[in-house]
Amino acid sequence: MSRREATGQLEGALTGPVADRERDTLVACAELFFFAYRDFTAEADKILEQYGFGRAHHRVLHFVNRNPGLRVADLLHILQITKQSLARVLKQLIDEGFVAQRSGKEDRRERLLHVTAKGAKLADKLADLQIRRIAAALDAAGSGADAVTRRFLFAMIGEKDRVRVRDLIRLETTDPVSGARALATPEVT
Repeated sequence: MSRREATGQLEGALTGPVADRERDTLVACAELFFFAYRDFTAEADKILEQYGFGRAHHRVLHFVNRNPGLRVADLLHILQITKQSLARVLKQLIDEGFVAQRSGKEDRRERLLHVTAKGAKLADKLADLQIRRIAAALDAAGSGADAVTRRFLFAMIGEKDRVRVRDLIRLETTDPVSGARALATPEVT
């Protein structure tokens, strides 16, 4: 049974020694994912703590910094949190001068978010910590790890959200022959 078939089965449906080994391998991958995420967020968490912020603040800063003029409604969709949770986090970021909220030009009811200089500085500092960790891990994983990692992470995203995520992150690649830059769509079957 392939991993693809194994992951499509209901929990407990796999039986026998091959299935047990497959399940153990997948559980080990899930555990590695937990540990990697723990370490990926650890340094940023320490900095956020100095401001009285948490991971939700980090996510808001990150996506608003990467997408100036992001609508509150779109941020809710990206983060998949409640309006109440976002309102609390946004209020703190706005009150402390990390994010500014402006009305839309065409629709004055629309709330558009922008980071302030202070917000951009913090968002960049947090991103730099995490980018260094990712770069070191990709280097340690060897040649081609970046493409495999992108395909893996993209495949972890729910199928209905993949196009939206691809468009949001603006993942570009450079053609090694022509040097042309193009939007990359990781191949996920």
